[in-house]
Amino acid sequence: MTARTILPGPLQGLAIAPSSKSYTHRALIAGFLSRRRFSVDSPLDSEDTRATALALHRLGARVDRFRRRWTVAPPHRTAGSRPTVIDCGESGTTLRFATVLAALGDRPVRFRGRGRLTHRPMRPLMNALSELGATVRPDRGSLPFMVCGPIHGGRVGLDASESSQFASALLLALPTLAEDSRIVLEGRIVSEPYMEATLALLRRLGVRVLRRGREFRIHGGQNYVGHLLTVPGDASSAAYFWVAGAIAGGPVSVSGVSHEWPQADLAILDLLARAGAEVREEKRTITVRPGIPRPFSVDLTDCPDLYPLAGVLAATIPGTSHLRGAAHVVHKESNRRTGTARLAAAFGARVHRIPGGLSIEGRDRLRPVDLPHLSDHRVVMSAAIGALAASGPSRIGEVEAVRKSFPGFWKTLEGLRREAA
Repeated sequence: MTARTILPGPLQGLAIAPSSKSYTHRALIAGFLSRRRFSVDSPLDSEDTRATALALHRLGARVDRFRRRWTVAPPHRTAGSRPTVIDCGESGTTLRFATVLAALGDRPVRFRGRGRLTHRPMRPLMNALSELGATVRPDRGSLPFMVCGPIHGGRVGLDASESSQFASALLLALPTLAEDSRIVLEGRIVSEPYMEATLALLRRLGVRVLRRGREFRIHGGQNYVGHLLTVPGDASSAAYFWVAGAIAGGPVSVSGVSHEWPQADLAILDLLARAGAEVREEKRTITVRPGIPRPFSVDLTDCPDLYPLAGVLAATIPGTSHLRGAAHVVHKESNRRTGTARLAAAFGARVHRIPGGLSIEGRDRLRPVDLPHLSDHRVVMSAAIGALAASGPSRIGEVEAVRKSFPGFWKTLEGLRREAA
């Protein structure tokens, strides 16, 4: 693992948003469930999306990966009682989505993973699959475990307070069962825009789900319509460079992100505007430049991936900002609440724990940092953006961590730096 020296200074110019990781995962699952040859255009090629492609392969599908198009061929039925083994790497989305796909069949499938994935919550999904007829052993709520179906339709209560991926996984698969189903969400709903993203994809591919508040009604016997989905640009990745435009000098523009598809991290634009930045949208290009900084208070329950980046933004603003909500960030690739607190403090902000979040008193100029051993991809990228606003060179690592979600991050950063030179 290696670190990179980040010199302070502005970024400027236009970047093209990479493809969405969330929609690439969902498109691959839809291709598997379509039972026909299905193409995913403009996929994001990252460690996490490759983990999903490999999981589909282990479940009997053929996935061919080309530069601008991945194709999913219909799965073939595999005979025998010996368990199939799926290694999800460190991808929580792969784990949750592939577990439900595995439960559609009658062959045992054993799941394993690495790093923090072995401790990320699974019990709500395990309980739901058990109610629908699957066998899950052991059912302690974490990796490793084995699942064996087939599941049937029916009514399930689903705790939605730890992840929206449980609901999304079921919403993608249950329409293909013979029976009707109902999902009733329980607890505080987190990351809700990701469920809306799943519903948007289903509508695009001809699958009908009726939502009334906390309840989803799903007719069985449905088929995915069409053979192609083009992945939209990713607001999660664009967010780093929009924040850079606000805190390090700009303007920075990112194109390719559309409001046509629900994306939780588009919330960064409203946050930046409330924090004093100038945000301008023209067609599919969104430009951010510095304004008059203002402290802010934000609830990140619906957009937890923004937590470290919001912490860095707060650290650059004199006065006290508050990050609230998103209790489930402690279960991500790292404990992101703790990681955000440490990152903001390293840059020189005063950080205090408050009920349900963090209080961050920022400063005019950040201190340089030496953080070569960060391993959470979103913390690494947030640290790199913060370093642009520091008073001297910083050292940030591990640079390879960005491969999980945004392999082109460093190249995009350097390209915008050259434009500003």
